[in-house]
Amino acid sequence: MAAALAAHQNHIKNILIIERDLELGGILNQCIHSGFGLHHFKKELTGPEYSSLIIQEIQKTNIEVMINTMVLKLGEDKTIHAINSDHGYMKINAKAIVLAMGCRERTRGAIRIHGSRPAGVYAAGTAQRLVNIDGYLPGKRVVILGSGDIGLIMARRMTLEGAKVEAVLEILPYSNGLTRNIVQCLNDFAIPLILKTTITKIHGAERVEGVTIAQVDDQLSPITATEKFIPCDTVLLSVGLIPDNEISHSAGIAIDQRTNGPIVGELRQTSKDGIFACGNVLQVHDLVDFVSEEGALAGLGAAKYINNDFDSSFTHTTIADNGISYIVPQKINVKNITDKLKLFMRVKNIFENSIINVYLGDKIIASKKEHKFLPAEMISFDLKKQDLINNSEKQIIVKIEPII
Repeated sequence: MAAALAAHQNHIKNILIIERDLELGGILNQCIHSGFGLHHFKKELTGPEYSSLIIQEIQKTNIEVMINTMVLKLGEDKTIHAINSDHGYMKINAKAIVLAMGCRERTRGAIRIHGSRPAGVYAAGTAQRLVNIDGYLPGKRVVILGSGDIGLIMARRMTLEGAKVEAVLEILPYSNGLTRNIVQCLNDFAIPLILKTTITKIHGAERVEGVTIAQVDDQLSPITATEKFIPCDTVLLSVGLIPDNEISHSAGIAIDQRTNGPIVGELRQTSKDGIFACGNVLQVHDLVDFVSEEGALAGLGAAKYINNDFDSSFTHTTIADNGISYIVPQKINVKNITDKLKLFMRVKNIFENSIINVYLGDKIIASKKEHKFLPAEMISFDLKKQDLINNSEKQIIVKIEPII
């Protein structure tokens, strides 16, 4: 929606949003907790409130919306193959396309937990939809595997609905959720977070009866001697999000193996001319405010492409070095930048008393010093266009270094 609005504001007249759900808003519709909009709207909102404000902006324009519609394939010639109950099978030709399909959750099968297949095992996002939209309580006694933000939020939600959350387990030595969610969702409700621990087996025939948990070693392998049984009737999995890029693959778009999203430029252009990507399909975000910001960039890029005001070549590349997991965008053309370029990145591990430096050649063009950098929290830098133009170096290298 943010991309559509940005394209509309840049004088594109024929815009279509294709949504596979029954209404606009995406994942925000089931995120009824507060904490959204502090950057974008300068006030605290729930997920549905945030999406409704943007939907209201869409309704003031001539942007077309096609809901309950599934995109089956995207051709390399920018032909969209879609289907719905009103129009049947459709082929839609576009001058520019913005991909914003979001993420899907990693499942039990992907992490290979032993045991039978009883009822009561859910992805955390599925449980969130069941509780917040459909009004069903998945269970009364819950163990949550994974400390991603959805898992932390569901620990609080299940508690508020009267369930007992026995524990939140995390295989890594640190949580994968935002600090504020650990405090507000676990600490405030006295829900234990057990680090370096995983589920080794799910017990039960018709329904989950309990789980066996164990501590893990430095190679993340379970330590058999530490196994312990926890009775429960529900297991929620919050074990990571995967950008939903099947459509991107069908179009032959180059994918970054670190982000699992497309390789993009400064206006979120992909490797295929006229196709742009934004939001969680590109990289997993912490805040929806940054998703909207990135969507607006992609919408601007699509508008400039249609208006032939776009240079598809690249002048610079970004390199994640020494403790940096990835950087978005991966490629840059300074000609398409107005004033500043924003880089997004994450660190690989917890780093204390460190500094992140952005190098262009031997020159440091941006720095960020923190008491602690966490993998769960996205980091961003604003680079000045002039700094990039005034240096002949073409590689932007980001690394984390100790404070001397």
